Amino acid sequence: MTTPGSVGRLLLLDSASLYFRAFFGVPDQRKDPGQPPTNAIRGFLDMLASLVTQFEPTHLVACWDNDWRPQFRVDAIPTYKTHRLADGGIEEEQVPDDLSPQVPVIVDALAALGIARLGADGYEADDVIGTLTARHKGSMAVDVVTGDRDLFQLVDDAAGVRVVYTARGGVRDPDLVDQAFLLAKYAIPDGPSYADMAVLRGDTSDGLPGVAGIGEKTAAKLITTYGSLVALREAIDAGDPALKGAQRARLEAGAAYLDVAPKVVQVAPDAPVPHVDTSLPSEVADPALLSRVASEYGVTSSVNRVLSALRLG
Repeated sequence: MTTPGSVGRLLLLDSASLYFRAFFGVPDQRKDPGQPPTNAIRGFLDMLASLVTQFEPTHLVACWDNDWRPQFRVDAIPTYKTHRLADGGIEEEQVPDDLSPQVPVIVDALAALGIARLGADGYEADDVIGTLTARHKGSMAVDVVTGDRDLFQLVDDAAGVRVVYTARGGVRDPDLVDQAFLLAKYAIPDGPSYADMAVLRGDTSDGLPGVAGIGEKTAAKLITTYGSLVALREAIDAGDPALKGAQRARLEAGAAYLDVAPKVVQVAPDAPVPHVDTSLPSEVADPALLSRVASEYGVTSSVNRVLSALRLG
């Protein structure tokens, strides 16, 4: 997918989505449990090599959760991601013990390779992705790699933005989500309509209740009928006779939720993401660090795959 006037392709990685997938999907090959775990490191690097080979980006960013549960979303809906809190309800995400020590090694590997890794304080990786998409769409094609369907809201054929959705087939056989996919799967026409539908439907995986009694198909029909959530709410307030009975009662009962939910569901297009060179590296940034990561963690083969994909080997 390209768009007229676009130059290059920007690949945006939902990094946590990938390293969690790697951790749970790649076998732990340690023979000695006293050795450091490496399956997420290996899996992440192998995914990176596969994605670069398959999609041939000219620019690449590993987008990071500087804050996995931003306060502005919690203020709007206090149940936001509460089920993911660490034991005891402390404000930390519950992460498997064997994954936690691997994340800093992934950070080191990205730095050594010279791949941009960007986050923004007070924002999630989704917001970094949304901001970089808003910043670059139209000037280059944008592929968003994630297992999170929330980011379907960014899909925009005219601007050359699609989602490489890894939840079912992984990075080797992902769903390529464009507007035709959204229409076929959800009966909605575009990314903004997906966000509006998601507000109505809710998402238990994120602690978003949705409007009680409004499922996905009904939500999609309401959004396509009225064009947007804003227009739907205006029709409710205006007493549109087509909205009646139990459906009107449910929507009216959900008014307080609908007042705040869009700011939780919609990704930020203007997070304070640094402006850096996102071009694929032309040389290894820190050969000594990369060599140390490869040797200390036994991931030389995975590192070499990335170097080959980046044509740095």
